[in-house]
Amino acid sequence: MFSQNLSTRQKLESKVPSTNIESTDCKQISICQIKKTQRIKKLVSGNRPHFLVWKKPNKLEFYQRGNKKKKYQLPKNETIKDIVSGFKTYLILTESGKVWSLADSNEYKEVPLLDADQSTFEKIRPVTFFEEKKLFVNSIVMGSTSGYYLCNGDQLYISGSNYQGNVGIGENSLVEPMPVYVQDKVTKIFAGFFASGVGSSIFDDQYTPTAVENFKGSEILTVGSGLSHSILITKKEQTFGCGHKKFNGIGVRKTIFTLIPQLKEKKAVQLATGFSQTLVLTDQNELYGWGMQKRLFPTDESESNNWNQNFPAKISLPSFFTQYLESKDLIRIACGTLACFLYLDFKNTLYDYLKTLYESKKFCDCEIGTLGNQVPVHKNFIECRTKLTFDQIQNKLFGEKSINKEQTLSFLKWIYYDEISEIEKLEQTFNLLELTFSPSVDNTLEKDIAQLYQDDDSKDFKILVKIDDNNQDNDNEEDEDEEEKYKEIPVHKFILLAKSGLFRAMFDYVNEKENTNKIQDYTNKSIESLKILIKYFYTNSIELTIDQEPELIVDELSDAVEYYQLNDQCNFKSELLKIKNQFELN
Repeated sequence: MFSQNLSTRQKLESKVPSTNIESTDCKQISICQIKKTQRIKKLVSGNRPHFLVWKKPNKLEFYQRGNKKKKYQLPKNETIKDIVSGFKTYLILTESGKVWSLADSNEYKEVPLLDADQSTFEKIRPVTFFEEKKLFVNSIVMGSTSGYYLCNGDQLYISGSNYQGNVGIGENSLVEPMPVYVQDKVTKIFAGFFASGVGSSIFDDQYTPTAVENFKGSEILTVGSGLSHSILITKKEQTFGCGHKKFNGIGVRKTIFTLIPQLKEKKAVQLATGFSQTLVLTDQNELYGWGMQKRLFPTDESESNNWNQNFPAKISLPSFFTQYLESKDLIRIACGTLACFLYLDFKNTLYDYLKTLYESKKFCDCEIGTLGNQVPVHKNFIECRTKLTFDQIQNKLFGEKSINKEQTLSFLKWIYYDEISEIEKLEQTFNLLELTFSPSVDNTLEKDIAQLYQDDDSKDFKILVKIDDNNQDNDNEEDEDEEEKYKEIPVHKFILLAKSGLFRAMFDYVNEKENTNKIQDYTNKSIESLKILIKYFYTNSIELTIDQEPELIVDELSDAVEYYQLNDQCNFKSELLKIKNQFELN
């Protein structure tokens, strides 16, 4: 068993260095108790003791103080695509490109054409503005008192309170956008952090959605907002900002937003914005930051952790990071409320590691191909990518057909890499894909891995979690002997190899004669946290159920990053950061 090797934990953990990033403190929150446990697609909360839960394709549940629950249902022909929250308003986007609202009040006019007196969350109402204008809404996000609507793929509409010029409609001198040249390409509109604080609307408010004229002809890919500033990124790799200088979030002293002179000659490859701060990482691995924040990275250890910078200032990277500056695409940045984060991303994705796993031929457990042309592979992964068992593929296809090694390698390259350029030139190999009932070429490896999470029958490895008074099993399973004390969590071995440096080290040290299909978890974390972590291995997303305590789960998952030595630490911590922001844990 692996338990004998776990005594060498210090040696194992030294295989991949740890960042030891200090995390922000979590504050106490309260959540309604919901009797029936059920997986949810998304949960959002406004600045009131209530939240909206999306479980089913066209159904929503709304919870208020005192565990009061309301149920809402959209028309049967509508399927929910996303839900977002503002100060007193929720927006629902459907696959048909329509927007619906659920509001306590609309005093800030963040929802167009909705009267302020239509309140108390009586019912979900359609937002007819976009349908009347024949606009298909692709994405929606919300600030405290403003709504952002990305329409027809390249046109941004904004409505709501123009608090300190953050809406960016050009109604006064505070909102004149100027470009900052950015090299980072983004694929969708997203909400980073939206402050819940509300101030007096001292400037012109925009109550009817207005197109941002400055961006005509430029596809808007990303929008983010802080308390009093907004940032947009276009397909032309330009970043536009607007807002007020209150917290120095826009990086200039003048209230009219101007091209940031300190970054004029820099090529930014990453951009992160928070409550009142901004981070920019250049192609030369130079980190610039400005705004007001805590626990950034002081240039001197004696300096205070509180940091206030009016202009972009170069931040000295911790010594741990400097040894990796020659490697590309390792450093990642992210922002929370008053905290900024810097990570090293040793392996960006599961899919990158699968390539490495295939090329190194490590941990292969069988061979595929015709006689004399066999190639070592991972049996479980081959079965995951096709609709036949490994034996069926080997015996019925390679056993009966004359397939040369080049064709076999092309077949496997598609299986592992999702690359089809060579397969298109090899008709016989392409036919192999059809004969194995493989997914169509437009179905990605990412989708296959996510679907594999649901396939418990093919999972060939188990993690044992000890069940005691502090870690009770809720599945009411009655097992015998060892199973009475341990909960088994099934997983695919190649997933553990691809995602965790600790598991790879453990597999390196294990004696081949020992049983390698089980391992005991010694982290003393809850079963819920470990299940969430395992699901992340497959889906690259973190999902909580509404009966779980988010502050406890986030703390445990934060520790898991270091213990399991996750390859994609940046993505994992960024997902945790979204949860922290959503539940106001920072």
